[in-house]
Amino acid sequence: MERIDIPKKAIYRLSIYHRCLRRLEELEEETVSSTALAKAAGVKPAQLRKDLAYFGQFGTRGLGYPVAALAGMIRDVLGRERLQPVILVGAGNLGSALLRYQGFQKEGFEVVAAFDADPAVAAARGVQVPVLPEAEMEDFIQRENVRLAILCVPGPIAQLLANRLVAAGVAGILNFSPVVLDVPEPVVVNNVDLAIELEHLSFFVR
Repeated sequence: MERIDIPKKAIYRLSIYHRCLRRLEELEEETVSSTALAKAAGVKPAQLRKDLAYFGQFGTRGLGYPVAALAGMIRDVLGRERLQPVILVGAGNLGSALLRYQGFQKEGFEVVAAFDADPAVAAARGVQVPVLPEAEMEDFIQRENVRLAILCVPGPIAQLLANRLVAAGVAGILNFSPVVLDVPEPVVVNNVDLAIELEHLSFFVR
């Protein structure tokens, strides 16, 4: 499919729709209404229809959306027809926990290697993914054509490692380090700060 220019927030919602559709596929459901899919995804039906309009006319009024076909189109747009290789940098406590997470492949991603300043200590944590010396990171990225990375290192060294990732060809970073990274366009960084998320959550449960 020709690449479609879709806003970042819509891409995030497409990922949620895809997860809902995958569950419907597992239940062998053939069609789903916009109302039912929107409810499962936690959005309004109008927002769902607007997001799916990026594909052009899709679905049949009164019959809903064909589950398998819609899931396939979203997979194609999100680049999930094959597993996308991902590396993880920083295999400490958090990094090792992420390496043991089994959900990445279900969503179309494969963590092919991890890199750490002390691979032996990281490997002793019982992860199945190969843990390699940090010095080998650039060669691996270029050899395996890796475009996505997960960054789980202490704040003081996060920018340095981000610079190395970008220079080696990484175009997207999922950043668990507690700093705001400065990267050139068109590199994309998604920040995950668990402390800030808890802070936001605590505001609503006072």
